Amino acid sequence: MPSSDFDDLLAANRAFADSFTLGGFDGIAHAGVAIVTCMDSRIDPLGILGLSPGDAKIFRNPGGRVTPQALEALVLGVHLLNVDRVLVVPHTRCAVASNTEAELRAAVEASAGGDASWQPFSVVEDQLAALEEDVAKVRSHPLVPETVRVGGFVYDVDTGLLEQHI
Repeated sequence: MPSSDFDDLLAANRAFADSFTLGGFDGIAHAGVAIVTCMDSRIDPLGILGLSPGDAKIFRNPGGRVTPQALEALVLGVHLLNVDRVLVVPHTRCAVASNTEAELRAAVEASAGGDASWQPFSVVEDQLAALEEDVAKVRSHPLVPETVRVGGFVYDVDTGLLEQHI
């Protein structure tokens, strides 16, 4: 029998499933939207855009960067899942944009009680420059047609506002 470490979450899932109405969705992005954003729990990607489940494809990672994996997801989204608009959305007060790699490594080492020198952390030294670079990666990708609209935004975790920069 599995451990009870997840009993609270499984109970919450059963309550969720009792009123679950999303079964049978086709998996495409009904609003034609894909969002690349940070893993930060202060971000509700659908909520900040007034979208609902089934409207968008969402890819999350530290810093909300357009990584090779994010590009893979976007190419699939554009060609197979109805995506025609891409939002790249980092946020204010992001840990990877407000700490150096050494600071993040030291914090992880203090928490882990061991060496983390081998673990890379992809810090963002200039968030707006990184956003510009990431939008350019999507726009110039050979498998992302020019008809796909790509924008760069910053989400403010203290006001809930999204500001377009690119």
